[in-house]
Amino acid sequence: MSQTPDPEKLPEPANLRFLRLLVTVLTGVMIAGLLTILAMIVISYRSARAPLPEIITLPGGATATAYTQGSDWYAVVTESDEILIFDRASGDLRQTIRIGTQR
Repeated sequence: MSQTPDPEKLPEPANLRFLRLLVTVLTGVMIAGLLTILAMIVISYRSARAPLPEIITLPGGATATAYTQGSDWYAVVTESDEILIFDRASGDLRQTIRIGTQR
C-alpha cells in the first residue's frame, strides 16, 4: 500500500517562501506610497489659497450672500439678486448684472 504524504506536512519550497515574502513587501510599499501621495495632495491643496481682497465696499448698502473670483476679478452676489463684478487690481466695480426670474 502506498502512502501519500499529507500536503500540510510537506516542507514549503524556498522559491515559494521568497515569492510570498516579496508579494508581502511589495504590498506594503504600494500602500505606503499611496498614502504618501494622498498626503502630499492634501498638503498642497491646503496651502494653496486664492488671495482675498481685504475690504470690499458694496454700493448702496447691499448685503453679500455669495462670493467668487477669477484671475483678475472677483464677484459678489447680493440679496437683491445682483452680481457685482469688481476689478482685482483696483477694486473698482466693472459690471453689475441683474438676475431675473425665468417664466
